[in-house]
Amino acid sequence: MDPRLEKIVEKIRDKSLREKVASLIENPSVEIEGKVYTGLSLTSSPAGLSRHHSYPGGFLEHVMASTEIALTLCDVVKKVYHGKVDRDLVLAGVVLHDIFKPLTYKEEENGTYETTPLAERIDHLTLAVSELVRSGFPLNLIHIVCAHHGGQAGPTWPRTIEALVCHLADITDSRLNGEVLRAARYLSRTATGEELHISTSKEAFEIVHSKQREYSDSEKARFAVKATIERIIANRNEN
Repeated sequence: MDPRLEKIVEKIRDKSLREKVASLIENPSVEIEGKVYTGLSLTSSPAGLSRHHSYPGGFLEHVMASTEIALTLCDVVKKVYHGKVDRDLVLAGVVLHDIFKPLTYKEEENGTYETTPLAERIDHLTLAVSELVRSGFPLNLIHIVCAHHGGQAGPTWPRTIEALVCHLADITDSRLNGEVLRAARYLSRTATGEELHISTSKEAFEIVHSKQREYSDSEKARFAVKATIERIIANRNEN
């Protein structure tokens, strides 16, 4: 298990739940009609094809960022609103909410991602809920995963505090990352005439920051963005 994921899982105090979560993370696969389906590794997989975290390692970044947001929301519930929230369920829910996305993606030779044949028949959320039920995970955890898209985009609304926390953490990080990626792509087009294929979140933030530093002068901002992109490309070539 990646040490960054392990660090999150180790925060789950309930031993039984912690071990079940760890077991699924170590072998995120499903068997259908006698065939075992595996996908990209959790450390290399994106968390989306285009909207958010659509680059190598995006899945892990999304889990890490969503965990930080979710735990902050747990603190708000407790310290500000004097409410109760089960942190073990929140941690497990954040770690597992997209666990089978890597099974639905494949990497092409040009470095882009496409959906797998499995994804053409069944989506990652259905895969996750089915496997969690089969593996005997707690109903309240299954609900968290089932409701993490919300009632408009998913099959059900969050109906527990823990499910609401995970839903809000998920959409907040997805929106944050997605907006920065969108801005970086737009800035690359306006500065160079073609869209840069963003390969890390660091690249996207560097491009956006370069524009911010020269926000008062559009021409200076364009040159700053262009210089940043040229440096990013040069660094790629060196590596």
